[in-house]
Amino acid sequence: MVAAAVALTVLLDAVDLPSPSLFAGLIAGLVRGLAGRRRLVVPRQGTVAAQGLIGVSIGALVDVETLAAIGRDWLPVLSVTVGTLLLTIVAGLLMRLQPGISPVTGAFAMIAGGASGITAMSQELGADDRMVAVLQYLRVLIIVVLMPVAATALFGAEPGSGGPVVDDGGPGWPAGLAFSAACLLAGVPLARLLRIPVPALLGPMLVAAALDLSGLSRGAEVPALLEVAAFLLIGLMVGLNFTRDSLRTIGRALPLALVVILGVIAGCAGLGVVLTVTTEASPLDAYLATTPGGLYAVLATAQDGGADATFVLAVQVLRLFVMLLAAPLLARWLRGAGGESGVPQGG
Repeated sequence: MVAAAVALTVLLDAVDLPSPSLFAGLIAGLVRGLAGRRRLVVPRQGTVAAQGLIGVSIGALVDVETLAAIGRDWLPVLSVTVGTLLLTIVAGLLMRLQPGISPVTGAFAMIAGGASGITAMSQELGADDRMVAVLQYLRVLIIVVLMPVAATALFGAEPGSGGPVVDDGGPGWPAGLAFSAACLLAGVPLARLLRIPVPALLGPMLVAAALDLSGLSRGAEVPALLEVAAFLLIGLMVGLNFTRDSLRTIGRALPLALVVILGVIAGCAGLGVVLTVTTEASPLDAYLATTPGGLYAVLATAQDGGADATFVLAVQVLRLFVMLLAAPLLARWLRGAGGESGVPQGG
């Protein structure tokens, strides 16, 4: 199964699919889960390590330059971020119109940004990780297809005007390996000690962000091979939970989900207009900064189209952190409001 997932990762990467290893693990796990007589699960240690590496990868996006890009516009940016969270809640409530979808699952499936992190933590917080994974990445795929067209046709992006991306290569994979290990070994126990929800993901994420902001990381990042392995494990974890009944439930939910996703994308574009009015950001900058997902595709479009890539990254990263840190509180509130027991549905 793992060999099939690795081969599929190479194939999906060749066609530029977002998060190819997560998709590959999801498909391989789904096929094995539906066809196998004996149920398999990813070992707990593997799940914790995968969640932790995704957390470190997200935390490493934060640096002083990125935060400084927000500068005097921090209040409008924060307001738009909170507006996105409220839009997510409304979208999640709309998904409850579909039988079989709980408030927590609906909200997590529609959270704008941080698809990999939300998928990794969803089961632990009582959401159906299968539904969350499918709808989160359906949104990402739609964004990846529509965003370059909208940026060019509606917001005046000029492909090729941004110049090449400068990559200094960082301090290399040995430093990245040490950085990842330090964040995992310190972040998970610290988060458990402080009783932070989803400690395997949020603990390493916060430690990585702190090391990045202090300069102690020296630009180290999770080595690419480890990041691919982490996404693949999370995909396998979700895929192995699929049943024929869950597939039918997801299939019935897709028409409503598609409408809601398009509504979320339009709503976030509206928040981009607010950002344009309240800051000095151009319409293109504001649109890309508020696009609900597909971070790396957004940055590539910003860089290639002549947008302010640093500002776009700053707003996207701030929203990413707010969404991931708010997710446990949102799940607790929705379970209380809906009278749910909080038992994960994906297990």
